[in-house]
Amino acid sequence: MHLDVQDLRNFYYRSQLGRAAQASIRSQLLRFWPSAQGETMAGFGFAAPLMRPYLREARRVIALMPGPQGVMQWPAGLPNVSVLCEETNWPVETGHIDRLVVLHGLETSERPARLLEECWRCLGPGGRAIFIVPNRAGLWARSDKTPFGYGRPFTLSQVEDQLRSHQFTIEHHAPALYRPPSHKRFWAKTGPMVERMGHKLPAMLAAGVFMVEVSKQTHPQKGHMIKNRVRSPIRVLEGLSNPLPEPV
Repeated sequence: MHLDVQDLRNFYYRSQLGRAAQASIRSQLLRFWPSAQGETMAGFGFAAPLMRPYLREARRVIALMPGPQGVMQWPAGLPNVSVLCEETNWPVETGHIDRLVVLHGLETSERPARLLEECWRCLGPGGRAIFIVPNRAGLWARSDKTPFGYGRPFTLSQVEDQLRSHQFTIEHHAPALYRPPSHKRFWAKTGPMVERMGHKLPAMLAAGVFMVEVSKQTHPQKGHMIKNRVRSPIRVLEGLSNPLPEPV
């Protein structure tokens, strides 16, 4: 079940906790991808808050927002690049995307397998994607006060296995979002310190989300391949010149 775009916008842009979460995840994203110079970049779900640093240098930036979620104009003060789309049928040519960010897309999808197939289709050769999902053991997945408390949370092995099964190659992974999901003033003040200390703790327990970077797997499968010939299902007129054998 996708969250409503108004709720997501209010969290990330109008709450102190949401802005802190945005900063934590975006800083980790910039460590993965410090630049997207001349590339086509897309985000699916509600990845728009993370892509603003790439607007000036990327060749093109697209914010794909699924129909059940709804769409908002983005970025503010600039020409709109957000698009309302079907979850598993994006208005993007095959192989057109160089970089893809998925936030609040995979864990809330009712058809995750079809969604991953669409991600694979739209990525170009050598394209990279980062999937950001709630950590099942983290505090953020246990609180419905934030968007990370909805949908299906993952362990790191679960999300990586799912991505591998859809022809993605795992390149890197990293945890992010260590501060507690609390709006209280104490945690707002101590949040930056908790973020710094969190990197010293086991990611499986402390991190709010996992960020998994993958590349599109395009090499042919190994092993002996057997090609099966498919008989034509159309046999209406064929019997006139090529009669079928009599049944035994």
